Amino acid sequence: MHKLIIANWKENPVTERRALALFRATAAAARRSRAAAAGISVAVCPPFVFLEQVAGELRRLKPPRPALGAQDVFWEEKGPHTGEVGGKMLRALGAEYVIVGHSERRRWMHETDAAINRKLKRALTDGLRAILCVGEPAAVRRKGIASARHFVEVQLKKDIRGIRGTAAARRVIVAYEPVWAIGTGKRDKPEDAAAMAAFIKRSLRKTAGFAPRVLYGGSVDGKNIRDYISLKEIDGALVGGASLRAGEFADLLDAASAAPRGKNK
Repeated sequence: MHKLIIANWKENPVTERRALALFRATAAAARRSRAAAAGISVAVCPPFVFLEQVAGELRRLKPPRPALGAQDVFWEEKGPHTGEVGGKMLRALGAEYVIVGHSERRRWMHETDAAINRKLKRALTDGLRAILCVGEPAAVRRKGIASARHFVEVQLKKDIRGIRGTAAARRVIVAYEPVWAIGTGKRDKPEDAAAMAAFIKRSLRKTAGFAPRVLYGGSVDGKNIRDYISLKEIDGALVGGASLRAGEFADLLDAASAAPRGKNK
């Protein structure tokens, strides 16, 4: 199956100059790695303030080129919502993807599943491909895989409520990010991540009528991406810190492009 690698820059870098330099390096790395020829799509999610500038740079590139994504979206199209950004605004800038419900927003911005559900619906209504993030914290994982699966299944049921049977549901991508692995240098075992990805697909096929692509996100880098992307259950990766270091992201794309496909967990 076609693989997808999302570069999530989070609140980085600090200046427009650095953002454009990072994007150019990312696009060059994708081309050198022959990611497209290997069946890998790349998308970059910069901070809101750099979306327009990165979009302009992107339009000057010849295909194959990275896609553009945003890190969040508000659930209303427009209105008196200070600081918020709507889906149509993102589409107007050229964004194709948007991250919804990232664990850091759940933690620091106290986003609830109800709010994430509304954001997901807005993203789909406005024609975006939504990357829905789910994953269990350390306290849940310590209780075992069964507890982790239950936690994720509850998140999924709440987050995708109301989209069953809609054509837009096909534009949902799930990113499984074990919260205990985000930014910690720890990572889930590839076979456990693959088992969770398979579980997510089964769960959504049952509750929402479709089986989404499932990405793994949790301290992914150039040294371990091959372990994940070669497994048939895992359809790509949501990459944080490694996407901010041009050399490391280039190594990640090289490794992903050369990885064998279709291995069982």
